[in-house]
Amino acid sequence: MLRAMVAAVVLTAAACGTPPAPPPTSTTERHVNPARVDRVRGQLPPGYEFGGVADATSPAALWGYGPGWTADPPRCAALADPVPAATTTTGWSASGSGGIVYVVVLGAPEPVNLDAALRDECLRWTVSGGQGQGVVTITPAPTVDAATTVATVTDSTTLVEGGTQTRSYAYTATAYLDSHVAFVVVVTDPGSPNPQLGQEFAAGLLVETVSALRG
Repeated sequence: MLRAMVAAVVLTAAACGTPPAPPPTSTTERHVNPARVDRVRGQLPPGYEFGGVADATSPAALWGYGPGWTADPPRCAALADPVPAATTTTGWSASGSGGIVYVVVLGAPEPVNLDAALRDECLRWTVSGGQGQGVVTITPAPTVDAATTVATVTDSTTLVEGGTQTRSYAYTATAYLDSHVAFVVVVTDPGSPNPQLGQEFAAGLLVETVSALRG
């Protein structure tokens, strides 16, 4: 009888006690090491000369738009400057016959997420600054595991001395990696006699870059 009573007390206490902890929640966050960005230099065609990138640079700056540039609609500016308060900048640039290539990884003080609504609101928008103006169009983005991506092409026209206009295309692919944002920008000259790199190259290089950053 005593054993039965003890067992009943134990079962009652277990039923009224703290419930078991739920199983751990899975996460898509992965470690990113910006120092590995140099590993993808070998993806470029032969003959390219390498250089650095400015601190806290943005796609808009690499498209050729200096401080004070504006976007219309204004919300679309987030696609051209995804980390305005970047704490770290790692990357490189390269120039060659097929255009200028930039590969950049920005560190943010907190996770950066792409507002999904921008994909619909910013299918086509404009960027202006100084003597330049461009039309930005969203294009199919590469697929990167456990990351949000977006891709654009910017058709820019700049007025230079003597009233001459120059034109350039900038193909951009961006990946949001929790507290880092990685992007590839390929700037080309449509009047060049040489074959130019394009959106497919930018997209593929972004995929390789994220893979390298994650090790």
